[in-house]
Amino acid sequence: MYYFYILKSLKDGKLYKGFTNNLRRRLDEHNAGSSKSTKSRRPFKLMYYEAFSSKEDAMRREKQMKLGAKAWAQLKRRIKNSIEEV
Repeated sequence: MYYFYILKSLKDGKLYKGFTNNLRRRLDEHNAGSSKSTKSRRPFKLMYYEAFSSKEDAMRREKQMKLGAKAWAQLKRRIKNSIEEV
């Protein structure tokens, strides 16, 4: 399985979007500071994910969420209560 995921920084409240084939490992990597783009915003909490059977579909969803303002706005509205907690 492959996953599109959203993490929330417990330091500054900002959201990070990505994809992986192992959610637990990837969250641990972000929290260990292994990712340059998120190292300064640790720690993170997993807020949302979607599962895909193909890597290409997960990558497409990540790209859609990072580049498609309309798609991201729709998802944020749908999961508003979940991403506002913490």
